[in-house]
Amino acid sequence: MVAQLQHASPCRSEYLALDDGLAVNWLRYHPTRELVEESRDPHGRPMLVLTFGLQGESCFVERQGERVAFRAGYTTITAFATSHGERRYPEGQVVAQLRLLIGEERLRQYAGEAQVAALMGSGTLRRLAFMSTFGSSQAHVRALAGYFRHDRHKLNMQIHALSALSHALDGLLPRPTPTAMPKLNDEDIERLERARDILLARMDRPLTLAYLCAEVGMNEFSFKRGFRRLFGTTPQRLLHEYRMHHAHALLESGCQVAQTAYRVGYAYPGNFSAAFSRFFGRAPKSVFGKRR
Repeated sequence: MVAQLQHASPCRSEYLALDDGLAVNWLRYHPTRELVEESRDPHGRPMLVLTFGLQGESCFVERQGERVAFRAGYTTITAFATSHGERRYPEGQVVAQLRLLIGEERLRQYAGEAQVAALMGSGTLRRLAFMSTFGSSQAHVRALAGYFRHDRHKLNMQIHALSALSHALDGLLPRPTPTAMPKLNDEDIERLERARDILLARMDRPLTLAYLCAEVGMNEFSFKRGFRRLFGTTPQRLLHEYRMHHAHALLESGCQVAQTAYRVGYAYPGNFSAAFSRFFGRAPKSVFGKRR
């Protein structure tokens, strides 16, 4: 959905639903005069909203006086069920922001009931964080903003959105206290096996640890510990092994080196060739076409 505001030019806002309870909103405003937009319960349900400032600054002033700032290079995290106030944009300043919107029901997939209740509070507007955007989140935010300007591959966008969310939740939710490694229960085993299946099925995608954690509903600490316990290796190493063995099979069947690189998740064939040579001790071209 694209909204072109008539009273201030050029001002552009785009909204894209990625999944049930998960959406992104990109906006770029450059008002010729001070712009004030009334906002009242814009989502109609309890939401956690992550606003990543890309350029300029703006604010939201709630009817009761609560002021929430948005600034380039900073992440603002808010939670609310209802809100009524004004969004204010300064005259002559370019303001660009990316918002990640997560419904309360969706959030429960990634955090426990008590943790979600603590985040959402009573339903009134709450500012949970105003902090410099993590370096680990910046690449995902830039990628999401880029998809709005170019091709929109929804699966890739969802991966980046969940990765950015996972980094934010790591900063908001308390970390578990390290203890002796417990036995894995059936639910954890099922989740970890699902993560392994994702690695195998989506090895051509830019999979991240944060995305896998969000996809299977585990925090990073428990996920890494459980994955090593169940499979005897790390997710990154297992993904690398899957990619290399699949690449070997593709090359043997006659797939070109560049095509093989892309199909196992490498953007640059040179990087793939170096990784393949380190793994197998020989160059990809030495394997090419041996099954034909």
